[in-house]
Amino acid sequence: MASLIAATRNPDFPAQIALVLSNRPDAPGLATAKSHGIATAAVDHKIYAGREAFEGSLQAMLDVHRIDLICLAGFMRLLTAGFVERWRGRIINIHPAILPSYKGLHTHERALEDGVKIHGCTVHFVVPEMDSGPIIAQAAVPVLDDDTPATLGARVLAQEHVIYPLALELAASGRVRIEGNRVVGAMRDGGERTLVAPDPN
Repeated sequence: MASLIAATRNPDFPAQIALVLSNRPDAPGLATAKSHGIATAAVDHKIYAGREAFEGSLQAMLDVHRIDLICLAGFMRLLTAGFVERWRGRIINIHPAILPSYKGLHTHERALEDGVKIHGCTVHFVVPEMDSGPIIAQAAVPVLDDDTPATLGARVLAQEHVIYPLALELAASGRVRIEGNRVVGAMRDGGERTLVAPDPN
């Protein structure tokens, strides 16, 4: 989230962060957002009888703040198909693996257990199926022989901070479109390509 805030401070960036919304009232990101003068709200899922009621309050907050695009950043609750469909094409998420590999949790541990040589992260549009939406951007890092989940995760996180602002910029500017389950990016020169951020190291 902090990397998105930093990117949107550029006056040429095509989006601004109007609200940081969490299901955890004690989430550190709320304090970070407040320190940058960004509106915040907490909708505690624990006080609701079900996911639909919880998401109804989320939607009310999004409506009040006239939100156009949602960026999930550390939001660990699964959203219902109804909520996702309402926001289809306008909700993006970052995942710490190169999808479609390693959907779900514990991605770094699983990558090391499998002995893969390349790992990374993905920004994708959200669909009802977990970690399955059209991919906007990906970054890859090498898996080293002496890696632990912590060291591998740190290198992946550094790339998450690069590609999430990039993906938000592309989505907010309309420079990408969804074709089936594929995202195609319209570049400034008029060409088209799948968007991949390489490991700068």
